[in-house]
Amino acid sequence: MSRIGKKGVTIPAKTEVKVSGSKVTVKGPLGEMTRTFTPAIKIEVEGSEVKFTPVKNTLENNALWGTYASHVKNMVEGVNKAFEKKLVIEGIGFKADVKGEELIMAMGFSHQVKIKIPKGVKITSEKGILTISGMDKEVVGRVTAEIRAVKKPEPFKGKGIRYNDEIIKRKEGKKTA
Repeated sequence: MSRIGKKGVTIPAKTEVKVSGSKVTVKGPLGEMTRTFTPAIKIEVEGSEVKFTPVKNTLENNALWGTYASHVKNMVEGVNKAFEKKLVIEGIGFKADVKGEELIMAMGFSHQVKIKIPKGVKITSEKGILTISGMDKEVVGRVTAEIRAVKKPEPFKGKGIRYNDEIIKRKEGKKTA
């Protein structure tokens, strides 16, 4: 039994959820999101709440029950308030600029690193802090992880790209005799 799936998802004001077959559409102030689910879990809108019930009581369906509830909850949250993640760029000469549909970074390599910004994601850069925001939580997380993977923080000086709330455990350098 899924605790998350049993709770359901409450629909806030100014938000509309439509279920047609296995397709769920959520409309809100920031836009519209659509996602297709397998018919293993029955999704229905009752008043101002979305209810989830598994069609059969199998191990796989019980796992999908809470997962689908979380996906719909993230969709409802995303169309009302954009998800946001922050990255901190530390290091001398390390910088990032947004030009058009690309994020151009100088990370100490012999070349600039260019990352295409996906549709629905907004990236702003100011004084070594990148702010990634968008409606879809999964896309925001994936883009943030891709940017961080360009230059992960190293443990000696902490140089690289790290999450805003990430703590880097520092190592002691070589000792001289």
